[in-house]
Amino acid sequence: MVGRGELTDVAWERIGPLLPRVDGRGRPWRDHRQVVNGVLWRLRTGAPWRDLPERYGPWQTVYERFARWEMDGTWAKLLEHVQVKDDAVGAVEWTVSVDSTINRAHQHAAGAAKGAPAQDELEDPPHPTPGQALGRSRGGLTTKVHLAADGRGLPLAIVVTPGHVNDSTVFDTVLDAMRVPRLSAGRPRRRPETVIADKACASRAIRTGLRRRGIRAVIPERSDQIANRQRRGPVGGRPPAFDAERYKARNVVERCFSRLKQFRAVATRFDKLAARYLAGLRLASLVLWLREP
Repeated sequence: MVGRGELTDVAWERIGPLLPRVDGRGRPWRDHRQVVNGVLWRLRTGAPWRDLPERYGPWQTVYERFARWEMDGTWAKLLEHVQVKDDAVGAVEWTVSVDSTINRAHQHAAGAAKGAPAQDELEDPPHPTPGQALGRSRGGLTTKVHLAADGRGLPLAIVVTPGHVNDSTVFDTVLDAMRVPRLSAGRPRRRPETVIADKACASRAIRTGLRRRGIRAVIPERSDQIANRQRRGPVGGRPPAFDAERYKARNVVERCFSRLKQFRAVATRFDKLAARYLAGLRLASLVLWLREP
């Protein structure tokens, strides 16, 4: 019987064969499905690892497997696999919405041991970020999650930064993080057809970069930009093209954040290491992809 929040038989059939296999050396591994369900329980509840129910096995085993598969890229590979399968059948909608959300960091998220690898010091890091992606503001410690979601509201790329980082400075990093390999020969798909973003990304540099890559930009102008252009008269140039009807589709990224934050260990960061928190985000994203029919 499948418990609440655990992987269904259909979902397990999709990812089970991709997990590392036992090589016959050392002690036998605890059942992969049991361990993954234990990780999902902790991700969904936000409880300490030590409070893991006994039905998932020793908490040390579950945590060590979670950390090991973060370091060797297993979680990232699983997410990439489901993206590739959906793209191969044309299910991925390449009208991409980009936005960010600020998540509070629990007090236990601070104080990573000195010498612990920062996200940008890891071997072949997927998305480099400075330090442990913790920033301090009026609300205390925060981490910002930058996300690119496809037209169905499913995550295509995730980047974490300190909470005070401006969205426009990470925009190119988020786009560069989009990479969906093809089942057939050819380079991975990295370029969306359209990018929808809010006024935080309404800079000339971002618009120029998208135009250079052949990507349609749907980004509204800020009021100060409009006033400055009008003040300069004919020298100010024409307003950038903006499709107000298509911009209504930007809410898919907001809905994606809402679904991700159903996992309490995503809505509040408990992990000291940015790499661990990013791994939890990837696993939560994987669940969203597996739920999609």
